[in-house]
Amino acid sequence: MLHLRLISPAARTDEVTAVLDDCPGVTNIVVLAGAGRVPEGDVILCDAARESANEVISRLAWLKEEGSIAAEQVDLSLSKVAIEAIEEAPGDPDDAVIWEELGQRVSSDSRITWAYLAFLTIATLLAGIGVLQNSPILIVGAMVLGPEFGAIAAICFGLLNHRGHLIATSLRTLVVGFLVAIVITFAVTFAMHLLGWIDIGNLRSNAEVQFIVKPDRWSFIVALLAGAAGVLSVTAGKSSALIGVFISVTTVPAAGYVAVALALADWKEVAGSVSQLAVNILGMVISGTVTLLIQRRFWPQVGRRSSV
Repeated sequence: MLHLRLISPAARTDEVTAVLDDCPGVTNIVVLAGAGRVPEGDVILCDAARESANEVISRLAWLKEEGSIAAEQVDLSLSKVAIEAIEEAPGDPDDAVIWEELGQRVSSDSRITWAYLAFLTIATLLAGIGVLQNSPILIVGAMVLGPEFGAIAAICFGLLNHRGHLIATSLRTLVVGFLVAIVITFAVTFAMHLLGWIDIGNLRSNAEVQFIVKPDRWSFIVALLAGAAGVLSVTAGKSSALIGVFISVTTVPAAGYVAVALALADWKEVAGSVSQLAVNILGMVISGTVTLLIQRRFWPQVGRRSSV
């Protein structure tokens, strides 16, 4: 269930409550006349099944300008009418994609922040060490730590909804993030090389992690599957599934390999790792966008009347 808090101009409150009464899956409707201060108006509270959220929000979209719409997840609801509302709403709660919520989430994930740069840099440094130490475990750790899928999901959402600004912002986040992470990892690796800690031989004895610089058809297939699974996990709120996506693709390890290979002047490995990075991002963008398209067009039309 979702808990909705609406603020409506007093003159249109009856219109709002009429929409709530008409939408399947909405219950526990409460009207607090004149309780709103900023903005001024009546406060309307209700609970809605996730499957009904899109219909409610779309039919009350004018409140975004004239009032307010806020929603939060209800962790516990002990109510017979709430159970009946969930059963009344078409579809299944786990399949419901609340598009406004997803739009806000990916928009937030598309921005460059210090936390994003820090996590991506640390992940790339771990990947670089994993390459030098021939350690698949460190490579997996770097995969899990990488935060780049948020920006990839934002690109998918932008392509689906023709939002050029979101696509551009997300691409910039990916490019700047990976450039910063690669430059810092390159500097650290080059310093270790000057100190005599490592040399080109470290890249000649890392058979366990050579898959990073050998992209092939399987790399693209894995990226396609990971992109679809990643979007599904984001829209369904399955964080554990998203961790599996991180472990599946070698975007961060490829970036780490690029930095290490550049520092040790191994140009052949640079080309292979750059190709791996590009293949993974392209595959995830393609399959992620297609998955969102399927959810919007071909899955049960959650939040709409079953008679439509």
